[in-house]
Amino acid sequence: MRKDELISLANEMCKELSTIIEQQENASKEQIATYLRESAQIIMNLDDKDITSKGFVESLFHNAYKEIAERSISSYANTNENIEKLTKLQEKTLVECNTQQIDLPSLTSKFNEIQLHMSQEVKKANEIISQLTTQVKTLEEKSNLDSLTKVYNRRALSSHLKLLCSNSDLPYEFHLLMLDIDDFKSINDKHGHLAGDKVLIFIANILKKTLREGDKVFRYGGEEFVIILNRVDSEHCEKITKRILEIISSNKLIYKGEGLRVTMSVGTTKYSAGDTPDSIIARADKALYKAKNSGKNQMVSENK
Repeated sequence: MRKDELISLANEMCKELSTIIEQQENASKEQIATYLRESAQIIMNLDDKDITSKGFVESLFHNAYKEIAERSISSYANTNENIEKLTKLQEKTLVECNTQQIDLPSLTSKFNEIQLHMSQEVKKANEIISQLTTQVKTLEEKSNLDSLTKVYNRRALSSHLKLLCSNSDLPYEFHLLMLDIDDFKSINDKHGHLAGDKVLIFIANILKKTLREGDKVFRYGGEEFVIILNRVDSEHCEKITKRILEIISSNKLIYKGEGLRVTMSVGTTKYSAGDTPDSIIARADKALYKAKNSGKNQMVSENK
């Protein structure tokens, strides 16, 4: 494994560790040690070819979910045990009432005490459930983001397209754009994979700044991105796409004192009734293939 890949892996691990510590109200040395041990095991089990993939980050997310699940089970067990003790105390009180003359003030006091303890236990359980729910929601949001570019990932794209395509009466048009960085392999070969990562971040930032608030950008994989433009007709889709291509080609990334100029090819398509996530992606991919083979740095549309 090359040194730049090791550095990239170490940086990713440190970034994830920092995120996990920030999410914990009272992070402990034991949690950090456990994280490092598990991360080391994951690294040792990885093939060199997998180091640049999202598998490492996803494994860490799985560990975080596992920890929340364990805490949830532990919390439930403690609450259940405490309520069981209170129930036995209540039964004992009732037995005492049956075996001796009833002292109403004393009985009332005991039951009030039991009721207070049970209310406190239920309150604590609800607070823990609320905290765990918030943590799970945060992890779900993070697991929908690409760890490198901080745009949505392919998992999020799949869920979003399923939702859109399942609505047979979608009240607006949307267009799907598939973008691919031209000659990305040559950038990696000439400048190294760290330069390639910088280019991906550079492109993602341009896309996020250029698009409207309601539009969504996803990293589809490798050097490919997908954009979903909401509530636009074909004419406006073309204008937006050409503007994106112009902004990307007119800007350059400075890497180690050298300016890297990048272009992209784009395939676009419009959603049609009856489309599935697979069909609309396939159509955009077909258009992208035509754009690549027609000279690159351009858009091609492919509609039903």
